[in-house]
Amino acid sequence: MSKTRILTLAFFLGPATALVVFFFVFPLILTIYISFTDMRNWNVERYANDIVGLKNYEALVHLSRYDPKFESAVITTIVFVTVTLFINVVGGLTLAILTYFLEERVSLSFRLLWLLPRMTPVAVYSLLWYYFFHSSNIGTLNRIFMSLGIIEEPIAWGSYNLPLGTWAILIFVNGLVGVSFGMIIFYSAIRSIPWEYIAAARVDGAGNLTLIRSIILPQLRWHIMFVTVWQMLSLLTTYAHIFLLYEWGTIDRIWGQTWSLLVFTTAFGDIKRQGLAAAAATVLVVIGIVLGLIALRLLGFQRMMTIPRGEI
Repeated sequence: MSKTRILTLAFFLGPATALVVFFFVFPLILTIYISFTDMRNWNVERYANDIVGLKNYEALVHLSRYDPKFESAVITTIVFVTVTLFINVVGGLTLAILTYFLEERVSLSFRLLWLLPRMTPVAVYSLLWYYFFHSSNIGTLNRIFMSLGIIEEPIAWGSYNLPLGTWAILIFVNGLVGVSFGMIIFYSAIRSIPWEYIAAARVDGAGNLTLIRSIILPQLRWHIMFVTVWQMLSLLTTYAHIFLLYEWGTIDRIWGQTWSLLVFTTAFGDIKRQGLAAAAATVLVVIGIVLGLIALRLLGFQRMMTIPRGEI
């Protein structure tokens, strides 16, 4: 490789590589190191060199089997990520296709409406749903149902028919944000499809369903793969909305914890066991890497990266 090429690569990739190393690789190495210590109560001087080997990982296995809080966090994470991911990808794709076929003025208003959850600050957005699902008479959902005569007394929706009530709130609140992200990506991708493809299909008599199946979806393979992997990894690590609803009592404190929130509460909550939290975070990173690679393989990343044979 020539010196000029090396300098060119360094110029274009250097800043991004430095950011990844500084903000991801270095914290990851530090987290893995802390997971092998008995650090607690943020007493760095006392526990930074207190190496305990695999003690924290063994504790995680034990707690996941016998502690209801850890066991429910595993189940909640699986349900939350699976269902919300499906809603985010399929819902975002559906919204993008629907807005594509609408008149531009109507489509723009519709897209802006769906962008509100993403543009709203986390605290404000969570506060809206706190009052919406509130268990007393001030809860918007309770007031609506009581005024319609559907229910006679307020219902604690976060504790209703556990764990389904808590799961429904988690999926609904986070799903609205994720759907808007998918809609933006997919709508932009559809708009980038050459108009000649659409016009040729229309001339051949293709209806909307045929157009979606034969033109739009094949052109969105890369975007579907990106949104799926990105949203999956994002859902695995998200906890901001969940934490606020958890702290405010909107959702159940046992079934309302995902694994990422459990990492946060273990490190910063009443327990303050940073070594155990670091071990849980390391496990989450490994799971994210494995699931990401599996998703890329299932979605045909290698096949799409292969150089086409023959002339194009």
